[in-house]
Amino acid sequence: MTPPAAANEACGSGEPATGEPIKIGAIVGQTGPADFSSASKSAAAFFDCVNANGGINGRPVEYLVEDDAWNPETAANAAAKLVNDEGVVAMAGSTSFIECGTNARFYADNGIGVIAGVGVPRECFFSSNIAPMNMGPRLSTLGAAIDAYENQGARSFVCMAPNIPNVGGWFCEGLAAWGADKGVETHNVLHDPATLDPTSLVLQAMAMGADAIIVAEPAPAAIPIFNAAEDQDLREEAIWLGPTSIYDTAFPAAVGDYWAGAIKAHIEFNTLDSDGVDNTAWLSIMDEYGNASDPRDSFSQGGYLAAKIITGVLRGIDGDITRQSVLEALQTMEAVDSDLLCGAWSFGPGDRHNANQAGRMVTMTADGWETSRDCFVSDDPELADIRS
Repeated sequence: MTPPAAANEACGSGEPATGEPIKIGAIVGQTGPADFSSASKSAAAFFDCVNANGGINGRPVEYLVEDDAWNPETAANAAAKLVNDEGVVAMAGSTSFIECGTNARFYADNGIGVIAGVGVPRECFFSSNIAPMNMGPRLSTLGAAIDAYENQGARSFVCMAPNIPNVGGWFCEGLAAWGADKGVETHNVLHDPATLDPTSLVLQAMAMGADAIIVAEPAPAAIPIFNAAEDQDLREEAIWLGPTSIYDTAFPAAVGDYWAGAIKAHIEFNTLDSDGVDNTAWLSIMDEYGNASDPRDSFSQGGYLAAKIITGVLRGIDGDITRQSVLEALQTMEAVDSDLLCGAWSFGPGDRHNANQAGRMVTMTADGWETSRDCFVSDDPELADIRS
């Protein structure tokens, strides 16, 4: 199968790959409170395109994806299967709310380099062997607040998030740390993701009397929350915000015209309809090698980038492709630019990785989203050592 012209450079050129496969793994939260697997689907499409066009110097990529079902024990078993049984040389395109916290030490102990398509919990960004493509929901939540503070006059915020260890609380702590520096009042509404009560959450948030409410939830959880707020006719009672997780093409129709012009989201990658080289290639590859049902969302963009970068790293290795050679190549790679990113990205050495620190703002319309602010940095005090 010949890829579209836009995908040629990204996929490579040549005959279909043959020979001994190079095994790359991923762990995603596909079943559970929400399907969080779109990054692995775009990565799979990218690797299929690569395999059809020369592979890794003639060798195909065998992409192995495991579902952690949002369960730490399942995540640990999945990592053991991929690393010990399958012998993967690296991981790329993982997306999970719990996997980094469960497996970060295991990857470090086994010399596995991980380019996460989407990092969520704190451990994804505080691990020697994991480097996410995205900013992370902490920075995206903070980015939404910064924009509302600077452009809408918000001086108090409610942070609504799932109460998962080093996830929701960590998002909201970032907002609180920034708020303390700015003299901004912050409140938290944390909840069990398995027992979502949208009306109760909305009423709790409104009772705090804040200027703005940040719904820092996966889209499947955010949609009923916004629907519950509509039932109470609360559109004009607060500034309504969200991180990247609510930004996809299906969200506007899911929440309805009531919210047109009233929801702003911070996005960690470029807009889904942008016309840069990488965004165009991503969409072309998804159309040619993905399934029609695969999401075309921000997290899918992250999976595309993770697969593209690991492919470039693998192709550049002179000698045997092993866990050690891949990890060394990741740690010493030159920074790469992409129209999907606001700045250059690299894996790098060290014990923590958060290369992507800047994003954009979009406003929901009746039939989609419009860019309302171009690239700006989410100035999280926790990143002071990285920026110094």
